[in-house]
Amino acid sequence: MTGDNLLNRPETLLPAEVEVLEALSRTGRPDLARVVAAHPTSSLAWALLADKAYADGGILESYAFARVGYHRGLDALRKAGWKGHGSVPWSHEPNRGVLRALFALRRGAADIGETDEVERLSAFLADADPTAVAQIIAAAVSPGSDPAPPTEAFVIRGED
Repeated sequence: MTGDNLLNRPETLLPAEVEVLEALSRTGRPDLARVVAAHPTSSLAWALLADKAYADGGILESYAFARVGYHRGLDALRKAGWKGHGSVPWSHEPNRGVLRALFALRRGAADIGETDEVERLSAFLADADPTAVAQIIAAAVSPGSDPAPPTEAFVIRGED
């Protein structure tokens, strides 16, 4: 046996949320609530809404949105054959919504002082994918700030 899966548990791989991704590509940050309303079972949509609320300073709103995303994610994982433990790899992009919802819920729990919940969610994330937290943090933008545009946006093309 090789790799980190020493108990030989199968990885849980969620199906792609094509309609959700299409809706997200057509909407801006303020319209996330509309995407959630149209796709209420999507943990990705709820996680993004939680991140928006957090960035806007709505700690309790973020926690509540993340809680819904977490429960929707548990439903999706169980439907995909997950038995309450085991690998949910970040490398499989459709799993990222659940992992982001878990992360957002853990962040909210920490902000409101739910220490036991932070520990449970930390263990859950580590069991699901030990790299997920680092991946989410690396991809995150500081709350309330916008990322710089790509360098190419500053290149002026044309003739002298």
